[in-house]
Amino acid sequence: MSDKTKASNDVFVLGVGMTKFEKPGRRADFDYPEMAAEAVTKALTDAGVEYTAVEQAYVGYVYGDSTCGQRALYPVGMTGIPIINVNNNCATGSSALYLAFQAIRGGQTHCALALGFEKMQRGSLSSQFSDRTNPMDRHVEMMCEVTDMEAGPITAQMFGNAGREHMAKYGTTEQHFAKIAWKNHKHSVDNPYSQFRDEYSLEQILAAPTVHAPLTKLQCCPTSDGGAAAILVSRHFLERCAGAVARARAVRVLGRADDHRPAKLTLREELHEDGENRCTPIVGYDMTRLAAQRLFDQAGLTPADVQVVELHDCFSANELITYEALGLCPEGHAGRMIDDGDNTYGGKYVVNPSGGLISKGHPLGATGLAQCAELCWQVRGEAERRQVAGARVGLQHNIGLGGAAVVALYKMETEQPVKSSGVVTAHKDGAGLKSTPYFEKLQKLIEQEGKAIVDKIGGIIEFRVSPPPGRNAARWTVDLKSDEPGVYANSQRRAGLTLELSDADLTRLFAGELSPEQAYRQQKMRYMGDTGLAFKLRNLVETLHGYRAKL
Repeated sequence: MSDKTKASNDVFVLGVGMTKFEKPGRRADFDYPEMAAEAVTKALTDAGVEYTAVEQAYVGYVYGDSTCGQRALYPVGMTGIPIINVNNNCATGSSALYLAFQAIRGGQTHCALALGFEKMQRGSLSSQFSDRTNPMDRHVEMMCEVTDMEAGPITAQMFGNAGREHMAKYGTTEQHFAKIAWKNHKHSVDNPYSQFRDEYSLEQILAAPTVHAPLTKLQCCPTSDGGAAAILVSRHFLERCAGAVARARAVRVLGRADDHRPAKLTLREELHEDGENRCTPIVGYDMTRLAAQRLFDQAGLTPADVQVVELHDCFSANELITYEALGLCPEGHAGRMIDDGDNTYGGKYVVNPSGGLISKGHPLGATGLAQCAELCWQVRGEAERRQVAGARVGLQHNIGLGGAAVVALYKMETEQPVKSSGVVTAHKDGAGLKSTPYFEKLQKLIEQEGKAIVDKIGGIIEFRVSPPPGRNAARWTVDLKSDEPGVYANSQRRAGLTLELSDADLTRLFAGELSPEQAYRQQKMRYMGDTGLAFKLRNLVETLHGYRAKL
C-alpha cells in the first residue's frame, strides 16, 4: 500500500458533544431521545456539518429495547442511513466509536456518527434476566475460587478483590485508593458536565460507608443518566467537505498496523484462562495490557508521549491497577505514582481531568464517548479550567466486564505553534493587565539572580490570570527548575503547581497587600498540584518584594 493510500485511511474526530450527566430521574423530560438529540446536536454544531452529511450511525446503550438507536435519532433526522445498535456493557460507547472508526478506516463511509446514552435505574447494577445464563457466571466462579462471596454489589466485590490482591502483592494501602477518589472528585469541581462537583477531603473519603473493603462509597461510580456523541470523518471528507474552522480543530485518532488492519482503536475480547486463579485478570487487566501494547506499537508511540488520560475508574481500585496495565508506571509501582502526584496536575500525567466515572458519572452507553469528548477538548486546548498544560496526546481506556477493552490515542491533526516568550509583556494576552508588569520584573530578577532563586524555589509554577471585562486572559509559566529558568507566556512546560486568580487579586498578591495564605482562605486563589511548592509561593513573593525595593 502506498503512503498516499495509507494517508487516505486516516480517521478524525471532527465534532463532539455531550449532556450533563445526572442522577437517574433528577432531570425532567430527559428520556433517551432527549439525551440523544442534545448530544448529537452539539456534536454536529462542533463539527460544523449537517446531519445529512452523516452516512452511518452506531448507537450504544445497555438498558433498552432492541431498536432504541433508531428511536433516539428520529428527532434528529430521518435520512434513511443504516443505524446499528451496540451493547458491550460499560465499554458500549467506545465500542460504538470503534465500529464507526472501522467503517471509515475500511473505506465504507466518509462520515459516521457514534452515539451513546443510558437511562438507568437507581441503585447498584443487577442482572435483568433470571431465565438464562448470566454472561458473568464464569467470572464470578473464578473469583469464588480464591475468595469467599460477601454481601454487597457483585461488581464492587470483583474490583475490590482486585484491589486487595494488589495490596497483598505490592503493599498498596487503603490511602492509595482513597487518594485516587480524592483526586477525581477534586477534578470534577471544574467540569460543568459532571454529575457531582463536590470536593472531599481524604479523611471524608476514607470515612464514607464501606461498600466492599477497601472501597468506600466515595470511591465507587454512581448510576447516571446522560448521552454523548462524536462525528468521525475520513481525510477525504476533512479536506473536501469540512469548513476551515472545523479542519483546524480536527483531532486525529492515532495508530498504525503494519498489516493495515483497522487498529487505531484496539478492541480485545477474551477471558483470562491461563490457569492462574487471580482476581485482577477478571476485571480486565490483561485485556487492557495487551490492547495498550498493540495500540502503542501501531501508533509508534509510548506512554511517555501521553500527557492526559481518561480511563475507566468505575472503582478507585480499577484506576490503580490500570496505571500499570496501560504502562503509565511499572507493575507494582502504582502506589508510588500516586504518592508522587504523577496522576494529576503538575505530575507526569493528568488522569481523569473530567472527574472520571467516580465523580463525572457513568451512564454505561455514554461513558466511552464522554471520554472521547474530554480528550478532544484537552488536545484542542478547549478544556477551560480543566485544561492540562501542554496536552498534545490523549489516551482513552474503557472496559466492559464480560469482557471488552477499548483503548485509543488522540492528537490534533494541525499542530498549534507553541507560543512562548522570555519577555511576557510582548505577548498580547498580557496587554492591559495590572499584574503583567510584575512578571516583567520577575523575569529581570531571574536574569540577575537565576541560580539563587532557582535553588530557593526549585519548581515550575503556572499562573492563570482571569481578566476584567474587555481584556484577554493570560497564562504565565514561571520556570524556576530547569536549565532555562524564566517567565514564559502560554508555555508548554509542565508546571508542578497551577494557580488560578483574578488580575486584581494577583496584583494585590505581588504588591504585598494580600498574602498567599489569605488569598487561599478567602477563596481568591485556587491551586492544583504540588502542595509543597504552594508553600514556597510566599518565598517567591518575598523575593520579588526584595528585588523591587532595590530598584
